[in-house]
Amino acid sequence: MTLLSSFDDLLQAARQQAQPQRLLFVFAGSALPADADAAQRARFEAGQGGELAPLMSVDKTPDELAGFAALAEESDQFGQAWVIVFVAALSGNDGRAPTSEEATVPLARMVESIKTGSFASFIPFDRQGEPVQFE
Repeated sequence: MTLLSSFDDLLQAARQQAQPQRLLFVFAGSALPADADAAQRARFEAGQGGELAPLMSVDKTPDELAGFAALAEESDQFGQAWVIVFVAALSGNDGRAPTSEEATVPLARMVESIKTGSFASFIPFDRQGEPVQFE
């Protein structure tokens, strides 16, 4: 297993797979839980804590991406203050990448998983394209 040191490593690995890939992206921001207590609110206002909330999602083939900088620039055009992007991949069959339509259900499941805090099967990257490890 190859360790990823950046988003661009992931992009390169996706391009080298035997079957074409479609990458799924869910951009998440930091939000204060509705049931937050006073201490949690204070931490959040100080720039710490909170929970990850999906803001937007998209799917793309590796060939549609020049690199992380291009993805971040494109995402910023939507005016959402994201702090982390979760990535997953769908593998194609018979030399054909999955279509956007075929990615709709897996992408929706990915959004729902992130809402419930079940994101261990996705690869998270920060705004600089560096992998994030949750403890």
